[in-house]
Amino acid sequence: MTTVIIEGLGLIGGSLALALKQEVADAYLIGLDQNLDSLRYAKQNGVIDEIGTNLAAVAPRADVIILATPVKNIAASLQQLTQVTLKPNVIVTDTGSTKQTVLAAAADLVAQGVTVIGGHPMAGSHKSGVHAANVDLFRSAYYFLVPSQNTAPLQIARLQRLLAGTNAKFLQVAPAEHDHIVGMLSHVPHMLAATLVNETTSQFQDSPTALRLAAGGFRDMTRIASSDPQMWADILLTNTESIQQILHHYIADLTELEQAMMQRDQAALLDFFGQAKVTRDAINPKKAGAIPGFFDVFVDIPDRTGAIAEVTTILAQAEIQIVNIQILETREELNGILQLTFASAAAQQKAQQLLAAQQINILRRA
Repeated sequence: MTTVIIEGLGLIGGSLALALKQEVADAYLIGLDQNLDSLRYAKQNGVIDEIGTNLAAVAPRADVIILATPVKNIAASLQQLTQVTLKPNVIVTDTGSTKQTVLAAAADLVAQGVTVIGGHPMAGSHKSGVHAANVDLFRSAYYFLVPSQNTAPLQIARLQRLLAGTNAKFLQVAPAEHDHIVGMLSHVPHMLAATLVNETTSQFQDSPTALRLAAGGFRDMTRIASSDPQMWADILLTNTESIQQILHHYIADLTELEQAMMQRDQAALLDFFGQAKVTRDAINPKKAGAIPGFFDVFVDIPDRTGAIAEVTTILAQAEIQIVNIQILETREELNGILQLTFASAAAQQKAQQLLAAQQINILRRA
């Protein structure tokens, strides 16, 4: 029997529990959470096998401990585990959004010879709590593994095998590299999106109907501003150094852009936007050496009843799995645009062929 403790039975912890039950035949899951209703629901619905009392009491039984709470709580739990006698071969991992803070908090535990491997599944949902747990939440999503110093490769492989039921794409990186990557690609974009929304609200405070005009690029860019405020406050406080460095570069770039605009320097403006276009157009997951990515198909959808269902039915009948689906609200287009995301180039190509055969218009769009 493989005893796994999951502290934090929210969306992430609950979904990991379901994935473990699906993949690990001998898994015995002990759940911990401050919300007793969540624990009862998880036990009654087979998400976990046992409700734990507290981490210190059940940790000695664990083969694997997964800390799926906010980063500040993860740090406290790691310190708590230093006072507990753990199994010799136990693996302690987490799901936090920042890794340098977590692994710094794990230093004492690592010094005791315990294997600590930071983890960060890049997946989520607008839903929350164990009621929203989904075994497919991590399918084809990136899952960072960030081992502490001197972690044995066999232990990393063991954890990856344990988490195979997530069907995620595992990437092993160093703590600082992880925090810089997510700072650049996730944390700062969330800050910019929230800033844009707040500034737009301020600018339009005397024109309450103006926000109704928001569409296209504005809505696409600010969608992520709807995220949980408490979570993002915690993220900024635990990845401060990386975010601050990135923000300094952003401020410098915007200042240069402002100066070029005020000086009527068309050449500088063309160079600024030209560089951005070249870089954005060159982002191609199929290029050699690139990290495997997702594969999109953009479909022209007319404004009529059943148009989306027609597309998804064709793909479902061919047993082609859609990883994600999104309607792009671009007012510039006469028809709507349906973005379909697939996990492989083969699925993308097959979907394009099937849809084209049904006279459904496929758009060339990056």
